[in-house]
Amino acid sequence: MKTLNKGSQPKIELEYSSIPKVFFDMIKVGIIKSNLIAMLAGLCLALYVFDASFIANIVPIILSVIGSSLIIGAAGVFNNLYDRDIDAIMERTRTRPTVTGQVDTKSGLILGITITVLGGILLYIASPSAAVFGILGLLLYVFPYTMWTKRTTIYNTEVGSLSGAVPPLIGWAAISPELGHFEIWALVVTMLLWQMPHFYGIAIRRFDEYKAAGVPMLPVVKGIRRTYIQTNVYLVLLLLSSFLFWPLSPLVAIVAFLVSLAWLILSVATFDRNQTKKWSHKMFIFSINHITIVFLVIIAYSLIAQLLR
Repeated sequence: MKTLNKGSQPKIELEYSSIPKVFFDMIKVGIIKSNLIAMLAGLCLALYVFDASFIANIVPIILSVIGSSLIIGAAGVFNNLYDRDIDAIMERTRTRPTVTGQVDTKSGLILGITITVLGGILLYIASPSAAVFGILGLLLYVFPYTMWTKRTTIYNTEVGSLSGAVPPLIGWAAISPELGHFEIWALVVTMLLWQMPHFYGIAIRRFDEYKAAGVPMLPVVKGIRRTYIQTNVYLVLLLLSSFLFWPLSPLVAIVAFLVSLAWLILSVATFDRNQTKKWSHKMFIFSINHITIVFLVIIAYSLIAQLLR
């Protein structure tokens, strides 16, 4: 299997044994895993709210998990294709298949379109509304974020957060299209607010790379101090948003509040203007733990509470 990357990249002979790794690199498996937790949180929450049987809904659940994985993976593929010029400059992305020449534009487009169609079909079978949200999330990630704001404005993170907040809606819609319940919007708000301090941490860690690539991330354009202040503003909002879960469960609200408070304390207590990359690394690691804890608690509560009814 031979592919040729756009530009001056040499032709690369791709060994068949390397195909699985190249495929997983293209679809960004790590991002799929993190988004699936959010999707499952929305799904399990819907099972609880609508008192729907897990076993009776096993088919749409399986289809929505696979379909969501494919749609999220497709977003990664299109992002890799469009960003291969700046990926070649940044250290953490310069080994991506679209940069090394293992996957050319034509092959990447075929892969992206194929898994988009497959993912969309599976989501539609699970629930038409789940398919709508899945495609919406993909379009938001590819067009407003990747192809427009990522390279033009410091608000690219806010725009990108819109697509990042869609997975809970996919999971919820796989069980019911009814969106007039506060529980799902509490999840969406949490995802929206969480993403800013999370990605600001990445932007500071990779400050030099983003600057070299000309990507207008907030710390590159406005400086570390502005990013630090804005990070804390979003952390305070995230802390306050914890109370949105109170009608669902005081336990869930308290857990969300405590981990958000711990994150805010970490931000304020460990910030050092002379060691901002060390601080941003701590913030990044804690952000992963934060969202994982909150969503796992929501998943566990939804499943256990339903069993105890």
